[in-house]
Amino acid sequence: MNLTLKDLYSKFRDPNTIKALKKEIEKEALKLKEPMRVMEICGGHTHTIMKYGIKQILPDNITFIHGPGCPVCVMPKERIDHAIILAKQPDVILATLGDMIRVPGSNSSLAKARAEGANVVPLHSTLDVLKIAKENPDKKVVFFAIGFETTTPMTAALMKRAFSEGIKNIYYHINHVLVPPPMRAIMDGGEAKINAFIGPSHVSVIIGAKAYEFLVKDYNTPVVVAGFEPVDVMESILMLLKQKNEGRCEVEIQYKRATTYEGNTLAQKMIEEFMEVRDTFRWRGLGDIPKSALKLKDEYSEFDAEKVWADILPNEPIDDHKLCICGEILKGLKTPKDCKVFATACTPSNPLGSCMVSDEGACNAYYRYGR
Repeated sequence: MNLTLKDLYSKFRDPNTIKALKKEIEKEALKLKEPMRVMEICGGHTHTIMKYGIKQILPDNITFIHGPGCPVCVMPKERIDHAIILAKQPDVILATLGDMIRVPGSNSSLAKARAEGANVVPLHSTLDVLKIAKENPDKKVVFFAIGFETTTPMTAALMKRAFSEGIKNIYYHINHVLVPPPMRAIMDGGEAKINAFIGPSHVSVIIGAKAYEFLVKDYNTPVVVAGFEPVDVMESILMLLKQKNEGRCEVEIQYKRATTYEGNTLAQKMIEEFMEVRDTFRWRGLGDIPKSALKLKDEYSEFDAEKVWADILPNEPIDDHKLCICGEILKGLKTPKDCKVFATACTPSNPLGSCMVSDEGACNAYYRYGR
């Protein structure tokens, strides 16, 4: 009998399986020599932990620390301002994925700019940009590309299609950021006192589990790449506990149904065809992190929105709202409930900071499930 999607979801959300894993986790937790402070890098994991009450059913000596795993949340205000400025140009259509529309820049957002008449198009699929460009040959279509390694291949695929079809009115503002560099930056900072990681699932499908070996070699910190379902997270915690108690420190894959050690090498090659690593990139709340983002290769500079409109795009850093603590949350130093404006002045319908906007943001998760 073929399993339906509902059957698969039931399997990975099965209460009896979760209860069994809980018992095993409790046994292993008793053996710990020190508390386990585990950072889940991906915002999708944060939402699973909060939605299914995983945080509440684990022993007290296991603590979750929320990481910078939301690409919308880590975009600095000056990059959002770039998008708003471009959208307001008379000959431009700015297209981007939905979460970006409501993220606050320094004085506005794409949603407000759209309400004021800017031509902003939220996308359901990256390849929709092709249709927009074909239907508007007299316009310059700017694709504001955002995301970790998960969505980067889609931007590369869009470029490949556009060039093969001879479409010349698409420009690319590349904001693709990389997961391993901020993990290194957080460990080097030393403030969060992390001693275990739950590795992101979808990112790891692309880059492979090998990308986290540096955490084992340089910081003696174990990593388990986990799926997004509650059973996945629980099993990953158990795997980390066993590593701790057995004196091991390894990169392991719990999410074996989709992730390999090497990752998707075809996707990696497609990305390398069009993009290269930037020298540095400013992360919201984390500051400048070397080699932590991508840009278009010089050979495609005529389609690089940052270069084509360089004379009107500011590059000076812009601080977050003075009441917002997204930076400390992204570093794993505070939780949303430490914020004075959480769920009062700052809500999903009126976000002061980026962590409240995105479906993957920690503040959004706490607002939905943790109040």
